[in-house]
Amino acid sequence: MGHSHTHEKNGKALFWAIVINVLLTVVQVIGGLVSGSLSLLADALHNFSDAGALIVAYVAQKVSGLPANKEMTFGYGRAQIIGALINSVTLVLVGLYLIYESWARFQSPTKIDGWMVIWVAAIALVIDLATAWLTHSGSKESINMKAAFIHNLSDALASVVVIISGVLILNYNIFWVDLVATLLISFYILYQSVGLIKTSVKVLMQATPEDLSQSEIVSELKKVNGVKDIHHIHIWELYEKFRSFEAHIVIKDGDLDSMDTIKQKIRSVLKDSFNIQHSTLEIESSTSNCEVLKD
Repeated sequence: MGHSHTHEKNGKALFWAIVINVLLTVVQVIGGLVSGSLSLLADALHNFSDAGALIVAYVAQKVSGLPANKEMTFGYGRAQIIGALINSVTLVLVGLYLIYESWARFQSPTKIDGWMVIWVAAIALVIDLATAWLTHSGSKESINMKAAFIHNLSDALASVVVIISGVLILNYNIFWVDLVATLLISFYILYQSVGLIKTSVKVLMQATPEDLSQSEIVSELKKVNGVKDIHHIHIWELYEKFRSFEAHIVIKDGDLDSMDTIKQKIRSVLKDSFNIQHSTLEIESSTSNCEVLKD
């Protein structure tokens, strides 16, 4: 019941975060066009991509709750990973486009309304902080919500950069600072998106999670009474934070009657020490022949 309430609460928070981010994007685009500020348009694109990311998080949350069936035996959890990959690739294109635009604007500079930049960026800062507040409580129990929270908190920092740019334009007529602010936002977008692409691809390629060490896991499992050797090891994330483990467990011939107990102890170690929720274990006697897969 509590899980269902939290799920519903997170869904509402994401919905309102989407609404205010879309409204913010509209305000920033109008402000950027009226003031002539490229950094405002850059921040608008960034916030629009945030709205897209929040929409994906919202849809993924709904879809991931669907039960597995005969066609989708693993369920729909990986919808979140696919959505993250789509969003991050789009962010790379946005970042590269903004760098191109800032270079073109540098070649043909235009006058910028500093006050417009400051006021619109100030509104953006308030909205970013409000969105971060909406997603904060859910970030404590959901990695999806945590990513949204950190993203919006960092957006607030980007708005601060734009405000500083507007102040410098207003007081010192340093118009090129708008281009510098645009480049900073662009590199920030690229930095975030490349990291997200790397993480998404590693999950889709079934790589071992970065915080897990195969040698450490094997070492701990060999401490289980009755375990003689372990091979044919595979460790991967089926989807976000759902870890799986597969291995052949070699036990002594005299312990064959205890193999169910040994399996139970191994699963307890995997879950309690490494947060691995699902495991497939094949028990072998020390005298059986098995082609060992060199991992």
